[in-house]
Amino acid sequence: MSAIAAIIAAEPESEGSVLSIRQDTLFEEGLFIRTDPIAAEALFARIKQRAPDVVYTIWYFMMAETEGLETSLLRYVALALVHGDRINGHLTHDDVKAVVSVARKAGREAHRMKGLLRFEQLRDGTWLARMEPDNNVIQPLAKHFSRRLRDQKWFILDVGRRSAAHWDGHELRFGTLEQFERPDLSDEEQQVQAMWRTFFSTIAIPERRNPRLQKSNMPAKYWKYLTEKQGE
Repeated sequence: MSAIAAIIAAEPESEGSVLSIRQDTLFEEGLFIRTDPIAAEALFARIKQRAPDVVYTIWYFMMAETEGLETSLLRYVALALVHGDRINGHLTHDDVKAVVSVARKAGREAHRMKGLLRFEQLRDGTWLARMEPDNNVIQPLAKHFSRRLRDQKWFILDVGRRSAAHWDGHELRFGTLEQFERPDLSDEEQQVQAMWRTFFSTIAIPERRNPRLQKSNMPAKYWKYLTEKQGE
């Protein structure tokens, strides 16, 4: 966002500008823009005032960690400052469509994970939920569960990114884990999981089994950390 803020400040229209990650090559041309948190925050404040819904679109777009769409984001932001929140409806514009589509996918996964995340109680009484989402959605998930599980102490671990969120009952913290060893599950947790798997298999009606619909609502890529799907 620092680069976008600098470009828009120099050239508000930004249609002729191209934004990309710096490549250290001998014949590289262009202007290198250093990270400027103050300029980035000022731009976000300006966007929030002009187009508050666009801020959420940008937030989810960032979670997707998509490469190659830097210029699209630049042009999307420039247009949002002109058209406000209406810009999200201008899907005939290629750059707007690209940014909004990516953001919506990340938003859908964040919403889906609220129902698919499974917390397991460890021997020390702490709760742990592991996941491997396509998008970096740990922040909205952690904020959601800090409201839902305020009386518990828990971790949410993004296994693939080695990042974690920790709620100690009072404060939410985020960090990166260089090494993580999961303590053993409590005896009670093991019993609960066994009973849950039995319950899940017992209530299933064979005649109504629809694997395609099940995978549509609960994609198989999330089954690794779902208690009821272990062993399938």
